Amino acid sequence: MSNDDELLRIEGIRKTFPGVVALDGVDFDLRRGEVHVLLGENGAGKSTLIKMLSGAYRPDGGRIVVGGEEVRIHSAQDSAHLGIATIYQEFNLVPDLTVAENIFLGRQPRRLGMIDRKRMEADAAVLLERVGVHVSPRARVRELGIARLQMVEIAKALSLDARVLIMDEPTAVLTSEEVEKLFSIVRQLRADGVGIVFITHHLEEIAALGDRVTVIRDGRSVGEVPASTPEDELVRLMVGRSIEQQYPRERADTGGALLSVEGLTRDGVFHDISFEVRAGEVVGIAGLVGAGRTEVVRAVFGADPYDQGTVRVGGSALRGHDVNAAMTAGIGLVPEDRKGQGLVLDQSVQENLGLVTMRAATKGGLVDLKGQREAAARIAEQLGVRMAGLGQQVRTLSGGNQQKVVIGKWLLADTKVLILDEPTRGIDVGAKVEIYQLINELTAAGAAVLMISSDLPEVLGMSDRVLVMAQGRIAGELSADQATQDSVMALAVSTPSTSTQATTAQATTAVEDHRGH
Repeated sequence: MSNDDELLRIEGIRKTFPGVVALDGVDFDLRRGEVHVLLGENGAGKSTLIKMLSGAYRPDGGRIVVGGEEVRIHSAQDSAHLGIATIYQEFNLVPDLTVAENIFLGRQPRRLGMIDRKRMEADAAVLLERVGVHVSPRARVRELGIARLQMVEIAKALSLDARVLIMDEPTAVLTSEEVEKLFSIVRQLRADGVGIVFITHHLEEIAALGDRVTVIRDGRSVGEVPASTPEDELVRLMVGRSIEQQYPRERADTGGALLSVEGLTRDGVFHDISFEVRAGEVVGIAGLVGAGRTEVVRAVFGADPYDQGTVRVGGSALRGHDVNAAMTAGIGLVPEDRKGQGLVLDQSVQENLGLVTMRAATKGGLVDLKGQREAAARIAEQLGVRMAGLGQQVRTLSGGNQQKVVIGKWLLADTKVLILDEPTRGIDVGAKVEIYQLINELTAAGAAVLMISSDLPEVLGMSDRVLVMAQGRIAGELSADQATQDSVMALAVSTPSTSTQATTAQATTAVEDHRGH
């Protein structure tokens, strides 16, 4: 490799926070025209490293070399000036501005002292065409879906003439079709000579897109390997141990139905949804994006209204659209958007763990703070939450530890039926296994778990039964023995019966039809 090919080099980078060593000697380099994957568990130090390259943090030791020269990056402007652009999981876009205004925010072309809107929109159109997204430069950002927002972020990075593009979990909320489109754009950028730092928890994406992989564990770089390295070896490097069983489901003895849903209907969204979840059982809900899975469980939890049907817990009917009634009956919901709906990010770990039990712990207008603190400490230790202390602000935790806090607040409330919506999205493989073990503990203790996941191997590996939704209806139910990727996908793309929910026989027929195509 010639020095001309090296875009970026990091040598012995170190960063500490009070009580925490975030990075302790990380080495990393990036070449022109390559995708270098940065891999590690949540909390390994990847985010800290990115924030130093983007100017949010300053290193305590080590060197950052860009284009052969040592640099100091003190701000986002410094980073942009060096040709480094970062696309975070949480998009950095202004919803009420247009696509063009977002792409050139703070750098709008001017003519005679005024913003040259015609030129700005023309330049934006060129960039949007380059990333292959068909959207008007005049469209408001708030009108766009996730995939198009991602492409606008990439166009914005290209407008900076970025030589180094850092992509943090860019596929976490995309469908498989959108992922493939993103990959084609990344490959084109690589061919244009851009160096790409790609962060992902989806191990199968590494061989499909990457050239090299640097693994970070506990704040240290522990190895650089080719992207063709087997997944088992990548996992071993990430967690420092081999994970023999990725989905360690321990089947529990099932009891009576804890949750019963009958004929649940919300006009235009979902129709005639009926199922039950028994004590000691994990029931998975699979289906394509837009099938109505999240809408159903939000209605079950009382967060959204429904027009017909009944929800029962332990045989007792619940009032519809009443979250407090659902919580009192013992239903808990871990939402898909843990940061937006599951946590109060500016509050501490202790305060978040106590959110559900606050009312019960309040007597005479006073909260039993000592009792809450002791309970929070017990749950945090049980779940293995990695933190500086209970007072640590929850937004500063890694994604996996944030998810443990969301689940932990329901454990404190002695929840009977726990609904998990995309419980491991954006979480590393080590933290996933810890959450799977927690699910086993819940069902062994007699709780019922209803789990939505777009990760099909996860659904198959952890569910005792699988319900497959399509077009707002349940297209079929499969036992653990019957559920395969073929059988689930065949039902997911089927047109469910409008009179009755599909049976296992219908599922078998659908699989045969699917294979025939």
